[in-house]
Amino acid sequence: MPICEADPWRLQYFAEVETAANIPTEDSDAWQWYPAQRWVYDKLAVALSQNLDAGPHGTAPPRFPVFSKPIVNLRGMGVGSRVLHSQADYEEHYAPGHFWMTLLDGRHVSSDVAVVDGEPRWWRHVTGKPAGEGTFDYWTVHAAPDAGIEARCGQWVRAHLAGYCGMLNLETIGGIIIEAHLRFADQWPDLYGAGWIGALVRLYETRIWDFADGDRRDGYSVVLFGPGTRRYRHPPRALVEDIKRMDGVSSVQITFHEDRAPERHAMPPGGFRLAIVNGFDLAGALAARERLKEHFFGSRDFASLNPGHAL
Repeated sequence: MPICEADPWRLQYFAEVETAANIPTEDSDAWQWYPAQRWVYDKLAVALSQNLDAGPHGTAPPRFPVFSKPIVNLRGMGVGSRVLHSQADYEEHYAPGHFWMTLLDGRHVSSDVAVVDGEPRWWRHVTGKPAGEGTFDYWTVHAAPDAGIEARCGQWVRAHLAGYCGMLNLETIGGIIIEAHLRFADQWPDLYGAGWIGALVRLYETRIWDFADGDRRDGYSVVLFGPGTRRYRHPPRALVEDIKRMDGVSSVQITFHEDRAPERHAMPPGGFRLAIVNGFDLAGALAARERLKEHFFGSRDFASLNPGHAL
C-alpha cells in the first residue's frame, strides 16, 4: 500500500491510490523516513524553539503550574500527560523521559499543512468538542482559514523545516505549537474535498502542491464510544453500507479489532472508541451515530456514556 496506513478502517480512503512514493500516516514511519526533520517529535525541542519555559524532569520550573508529558511519544493519546500544580506535585510525578513546559491556555486546534521546500502551501484547521477524560464528542473540520495560526506557525515552519516537502500536522493551543507530526490526520481526508488525495500523492511524487480546493466546506467527524470493559463485534457490512448512504454522511469507520482484547487497543481513559462517522452535515452524522449505538447497545440507556474520542 503506497500510503502506509496501519489502521484497516482507514484504508478505504486510499484504495484507489497508485504511486511509487511512500506516504506516511504513522509517526513511526515518518520518524524513519525523514531523519533531517525527525527532531520535531522531540516535544521539548519544539517548546524551546518557541522560547517557552521548558526542561526535562530533574530541572526546576521557574513557577507552577506547568504541563508535563513525555519528551517523545509516537503512539499519541496523551499518555502520561498531566498538569503539575506545585513542587510537591512535581516530585510525586517525576518520570524519566518526561519534561515540563509552560501551561498554555486558549483554543486547541489541529492543523494539516501541505509544505513544499519548507514553505506552507495549504492549511486546514480542526477543533474538537471535548467530552471529558481525554475524549471528544466530535471534530469540526473548518472551511475558514485561521490567520493567526497560519501567520505564527507558518513563520515557525519556514524557520525550522527548510527543505521539507510533505504533509505536516501541528497541534496548537492559543496558536503555540505543542506537537508536530510529519504526516496528515488520516481520520478525515474525505472531508478535505474532491481531489485532495490526488493532490497529496502529487506532492510526494513531484514536490508540487496543486489542489483547486473548490468545494471547501465545514465537515464533521463524529465519534461513538463504549465502555472499555467488554468485547465488541463489528456490525454487519450491510448495516454499515446502509448508514453510509444516509444524508450528510461521507464515510464510516469501525475503529477496533474484534479479534483483540480491549486492553490491547490504544484508547483514551474516557472509553473504548467503536466508530467514527464523517460527514458534511452534523445532524446527519449524529443520526448515523445513533444507528450504530443502537446496534452495539440495543435499547439500553447509554446516555451517561462519554461518546467522544481523542485524536
